[in-house]
Amino acid sequence: MRFFNRVNLHTPESVELEFSLAGIGNRALALLIDYHIVALSLLGFSVIWIFLSTQLMSYLLQWEGDFSAVPPWLLAVFVLGTFVIYAGYFIGFEVYRQGQTPGKRFAKIRVIRDDGRPIGITQAALRSLLRPIDDFFFIGALFILFSKREKRIGDWVAGTIVVQETGRRAKPSMAPSDRTQQLVATLPTLANLRNLRPDDIAVIREYLDRRKDLTRKARHNLSLTLARQVRSRIQLETLPDGLTSDEFLEAVYLAVVQA
Repeated sequence: MRFFNRVNLHTPESVELEFSLAGIGNRALALLIDYHIVALSLLGFSVIWIFLSTQLMSYLLQWEGDFSAVPPWLLAVFVLGTFVIYAGYFIGFEVYRQGQTPGKRFAKIRVIRDDGRPIGITQAALRSLLRPIDDFFFIGALFILFSKREKRIGDWVAGTIVVQETGRRAKPSMAPSDRTQQLVATLPTLANLRNLRPDDIAVIREYLDRRKDLTRKARHNLSLTLARQVRSRIQLETLPDGLTSDEFLEAVYLAVVQA
């Protein structure tokens, strides 16, 4: 049994990230909480469906006609509704809450892609649709126990891993220069910051948070690469004279979070 298994991931921008894998205990706790919420949601949906179906059939029986096809359609609606609740719960939370369902949030774990980026709807949908297979005879638990990256079948297919929350600071440690602060104020009018995706902001933040641990050469090369990519994405033609790539990345990050 492995405890505090760690993994190093490399983003497309060549940023190396280190995470602790969630472990089967935390994942089981999160799933237990999530399944209780899903069960309560399905119970509520079932009560509402039974009430509405009963009322509808009582109303139709007052009229002459053949309504024998109605119950199968009502059953189909019920099956579709339960599927949407079950699958939509995991897909919705993992996409719009950055890889965290309520259960995962309580257990302080999160789903991310294999390259460290936040998951999208494709990855969340694949994980959710394959969850019944993973739950069948605890197949997913066996995969988690005996795979190096603690992946269940849904993780292998979707290209995701489940990691522990790092509990990092609300903002990277920065002491913005006067030039950086000036660019923060003018950047929204000079560039199209809306072109930045959440993935881009996450990578900038990760670099700013970890740059002090890099060697001078690695920090210089990485900041130049990131600055070039970010500048191209936000369609910024020129930079103020004398502004370093670090100052530019700080200004972009602050301009986005302060918007």
